[in-house]
Amino acid sequence: MPQTTPTRIALITGASRGIGACAARRIAAQGRQVVLVSRSEGPLEEVAATIRNDGGLACVRCCDVNDHLALARMIEEVAEEFGRLDILVNNAGLTRDNLLLRMTDDEFDQVIHVNLRSAFVACRTALRPMMRNRFGRIINISSVAGVVGNYGQTNYSSAKAGLIGLTKTIAKEMASKGITANAVAPGFIDTAMTVNLPQQVKDWAKSVTPLKRFGQPDEVAAAIAFLASDDSAYITGQVLAVDGGMTM
Repeated sequence: MPQTTPTRIALITGASRGIGACAARRIAAQGRQVVLVSRSEGPLEEVAATIRNDGGLACVRCCDVNDHLALARMIEEVAEEFGRLDILVNNAGLTRDNLLLRMTDDEFDQVIHVNLRSAFVACRTALRPMMRNRFGRIINISSVAGVVGNYGQTNYSSAKAGLIGLTKTIAKEMASKGITANAVAPGFIDTAMTVNLPQQVKDWAKSVTPLKRFGQPDEVAAAIAFLASDDSAYITGQVLAVDGGMTM
């Protein structure tokens, strides 16, 4: 009898809404079992139900990525339950914007802790089962702020730039193990993070974006799903900007 390939297991943090939820739906549509991670069970279950209604495989894990011990333990438990972990999407994050001279140590540390250190912990934990199976796809969600910086976002830009360095290092260290690592750098995307921006900031953002509009979460999710797919096997260590041409 022909040997069947085990279903790939994909874990996505920050999967309850926006880019993370869209990425989960797209990856599930590829035939992967998706594990949706966020702090709130209700919104996660809604995303999971949508995936299941479309014929996909989805389960939820409530976890605060800011609790790094709990995060590592949850990833280990997922890998043990399914016997593998193939795809990791580090999407969870937050902002605490302020001008540099007004930014407190706590505002800086919070963003670094959640946006960068949690991704480091998740990658380190996920790499062990990936190495055992000699297959892995790591996709870290950075930002154009990590590429070119941004006013009032010293902490966020530093964390997102750090994610790029983390990604490229993993790509070099893990290439011989069949594991790729890439970053996606969204520009201004129509999400909960941007909806409350002042209108003058939205107008400015559109003016410096050649496509003259905000991107949609599903447009970013399409890039994530591609990098998570088998078709991306020869792509590693790259930063894919999904920004309407803003940083070109």
